[in-house]
Amino acid sequence: MPRPVADPPAEDSPPADPSLSALLADDRPLIRSARGLLTSDRTLALAANLARTLPPAPALNLCERRENFLAGFLALLMRGQACLLPPSRAADVVAEVMQEHHGAYRLDDATVERSRAPDGLAPGNLPEIPPDRVVVVGYTSGSTGRPKPNPKAWGSLVASTRLNAGRLREVIEEPQRGSQPWIVATVPPQHMYGMETSVLLPLLGGMGIHGGHPLYPADVAAALGELPAPRVLVTTPVHLRALLRSGVDLPVVAAVVSATAPLTREMAGEVERRFQAPLLEFFGSTETCVIASRRPALEAAWRTYPGVILQPQQAGTMVDAPWFRGEVLLQDVVELAEDGRFVVRGRNADMVEVGGKRASLADLTRRLLSVPGVADAVVFQPAGSAGAVVQRLAALVVAPGLTEVEVLAGLATAMDPVFLPRPLVLVPRLPRNDVGKLPRDQLLAALQR
Repeated sequence: MPRPVADPPAEDSPPADPSLSALLADDRPLIRSARGLLTSDRTLALAANLARTLPPAPALNLCERRENFLAGFLALLMRGQACLLPPSRAADVVAEVMQEHHGAYRLDDATVERSRAPDGLAPGNLPEIPPDRVVVVGYTSGSTGRPKPNPKAWGSLVASTRLNAGRLREVIEEPQRGSQPWIVATVPPQHMYGMETSVLLPLLGGMGIHGGHPLYPADVAAALGELPAPRVLVTTPVHLRALLRSGVDLPVVAAVVSATAPLTREMAGEVERRFQAPLLEFFGSTETCVIASRRPALEAAWRTYPGVILQPQQAGTMVDAPWFRGEVLLQDVVELAEDGRFVVRGRNADMVEVGGKRASLADLTRRLLSVPGVADAVVFQPAGSAGAVVQRLAALVVAPGLTEVEVLAGLATAMDPVFLPRPLVLVPRLPRNDVGKLPRDQLLAALQR
């Protein structure tokens, strides 16, 4: 049985009432898109129009336009139906998710566009959503195996969003802290990190969102320039690396938010110096949502949200919080400090043993990336299970102008010879998904090719 959702300790953020009517009662700017400005009232009206046309079943929200995704999500809330977030839009992946949910259907941009009408319904007839109702099912990325579903209750999302908003406002300096932040996100809303930051923060955290999904540095700069201050860039280490290498100047931003992979202190410091803004890093997972944060340019330890309890285990770390449906076991191995903060020492699924020696795949990848001329890379085990003794490691490397022999030569002084990846294959690009992660099946396919 789901536990009742306890209200977490207050932080510097708007009150979190699980009633949509209360959260969006004041008509305010919500989405800036190519079509112009959409207020919360107008967005709710579009959602009400759409809700009348939807079948009574859960939907895969595949909308690429953020205003359509938000309208679709709200429409599903109004209908009491779950919003399914597949790990990718690949046909086979979408088919697998639909098979797991009886009667599930695709909700895409075309579906939302067909529901548009000159006059929408008044947004005052919003339902009360029970805190224990499952409103989202997020899927893991598949980087460690088959994607797994993770149901999310409404009360849990409201509670965690309140804490996310509070931490973000903490790093925005005065006098902008009291103004409505505007977000540009390079991550899609179908990923749980994108859902939390580009959908729930605007809806429940009193923020606004840019309707675009910019990926290239020039597009990111242009999108930020279309927003009023204070501007917040929500992104990933992969996109941050591209921004730093591009030399593109960004409009003044109040904060940069990163997640999906840990940042080194050196890279975080470079981001803060280059863009003259604090960099806030979120720690979480599809299973837990965000549970901690840090300023990686200034600190190595993570600060958990009030109420979060971590219990190190042999197989990882058990996590619990008042707003969880139950305890969650994470693969991350953490070391707790006396002040309640923690340091991540690695992932249980990340540790490998070769020739009687143990190493972290993430650390080996970091060393490979440090070789001059290497633009992107990943070290992984082509066979075997997590933590198993393996015969060899493999690597995919993006290194224009270098040969495999030259990359290996540069790597020889950076790691123990038993961990040198063989094969090491040069590729034009890595098969990263929309948030920069590398699904295992795609790595294996690239290695085969």
